[in-house]
Amino acid sequence: MSDLDRGIMKFKGADSPIVIAVSAVLVLGTIAALVIWALRTAYVVA
Repeated sequence: MSDLDRGIMKFKGADSPIVIAVSAVLVLGTIAALVIWALRTAYVVA
């Protein structure tokens, strides 16, 4: 059992590269969207 199967992602295959890549893209995309939203809200940017 890998360490990834013990945390939040408790399902078989949680340590597969595809699942890790999709999770990373979702997390980083959400962070990027929040940063862009914050900058556009704080400053008038077209």
